[in-house]
Amino acid sequence: MAESPKLYVNKPKKAQLKQQQASSPTPEPPSSMASSTSAGSASPPPQPPKESFIRRYKYLWPMLLAVNFSIGAYLFMRTKKKDVGTEEGVMPDVPAASVSTVAASVVSEKETEVTTPPPLQPVIVREPIPENQQRELFKWILEEKRRVKPKDQEEKRRIDEEKAVLKHFIRAKSLPAL
Repeated sequence: MAESPKLYVNKPKKAQLKQQQASSPTPEPPSSMASSTSAGSASPPPQPPKESFIRRYKYLWPMLLAVNFSIGAYLFMRTKKKDVGTEEGVMPDVPAASVSTVAASVVSEKETEVTTPPPLQPVIVREPIPENQQRELFKWILEEKRRVKPKDQEEKRRIDEEKAVLKHFIRAKSLPAL
């Protein structure tokens, strides 16, 4: 008599089929057979892929390298622009300046010493501060000195001397010109 083919959820191994046929010569219903085979032969969990991480994402690496390179180039160029530009727009050449300075010093020693005076800035004449504003300013400074907490004895002594000078200026009839 020919048996009809059995449908399994998981294909059993040949040894398990032989054991089932030897133990029960009569065919079992398909639902009970499926439950017994699934319970008897637990299939192992699916294996992780055998490829390495780098090979799995081999198309991601060139893009990652290109992005990294472009960010590095951007940062390099941004800092380069800050260094090149100065207020006048021209960066002085440091090595040439040092060579010309050395050459000028050698020439000046051989010949007569020529020095150029530094450019003088015009003196700004400001209006004198009225005495009452000066007194108010001295009072404000005195109040700030009183609020200061000295850290050690020397600082306390220095603050006391400054307060004494301020009190002297506040009490004076005429203030010195600043």
